[in-house]
Amino acid sequence: MKRREFITLLGGAAVAGPLSVRAQQGERVRRIAVLTGIAENDAETKVRIAAFLQELQKLGWAEGRNVHLDIRGGAGSSTAVRKDAAELVALGPDVILAIGNATVPPLVEASRTVPIVFTVVIDPVGAGFVHSLSKPGGNVTGFMMFEYSLSGKWWELLKQIAPGVTRAAVLRDPTLPSGIGQFAVVQAVAPSQSLETIAINVSDEREIERDIEDFARSPNGGLIVTASPSAVGHRKLIITLAARHKLPAVFNQRFFIAEGGLLSYGPDLVDANRRAAGYVDRILKGAKPSDLPVQAPTKYELVINLKTAKALRLTVPPSMLAIADEVIE
Repeated sequence: MKRREFITLLGGAAVAGPLSVRAQQGERVRRIAVLTGIAENDAETKVRIAAFLQELQKLGWAEGRNVHLDIRGGAGSSTAVRKDAAELVALGPDVILAIGNATVPPLVEASRTVPIVFTVVIDPVGAGFVHSLSKPGGNVTGFMMFEYSLSGKWWELLKQIAPGVTRAAVLRDPTLPSGIGQFAVVQAVAPSQSLETIAINVSDEREIERDIEDFARSPNGGLIVTASPSAVGHRKLIITLAARHKLPAVFNQRFFIAEGGLLSYGPDLVDANRRAAGYVDRILKGAKPSDLPVQAPTKYELVINLKTAKALRLTVPPSMLAIADEVIE
């Protein structure tokens, strides 16, 4: 997606031209780079970045006046993300917003000095992005997605909404440390409830379709879809296969449910990107990433799609409906 498309989302007009022409006299134009691991034209990408840009405007940063934006999306490809990261660092930004686990390593590899603010990252300490949550050190800080322990909640929710489930296929990206970590937690919880888990990789569409079809040949199955750029990129296929094979599925984000998934539980990632604008603002005003603590989510959402539940012939327990943050009918 081109930079001006994002500005259009904000209701403003993007104007081409040299930065020196657009800047007000005497005001320095700062450069902000944005790198996301999801495709540039993905609807969720647009929503997250629009929230970030809207908050930046509230803080006094306006495109064409005192800030210039460079936005790249890697479409779930590690090769593309690495290329985009190198290109963005070469532009000499004042600060970089990194959306997703996969975006941070190539950015850190490309620069140990350019400030980086991340969002949608799981376990930044374990991944080696920061020294600690309270004292990040280095040039990286941001807003973590959730702790691995949250992954155990997905089994609980799957059993609540579909008590007959005894097996779950866990869709994960094994190339990401976060994919391995989420699966490990789900797998660790399963034996205590006499449940069986298998792993399905989400990097290739044909592999996803084949493995879910094989899994669905046995009864009493369900799906748990862990957080990864690949799962987001392939979400339409995953939702379609879950419906086709009558598999109850638990996801980690609301937008899966808005597009036909059954149930989700996870943090509000749009809010995280909105909060990230505050850190970018502070860095542009002189703060150092090493002095800004990594923050955990402040909002978690349970979302249920009653239409999908009905199609699966599931009765959602009243206790679940009572605590749901949103019910889609």
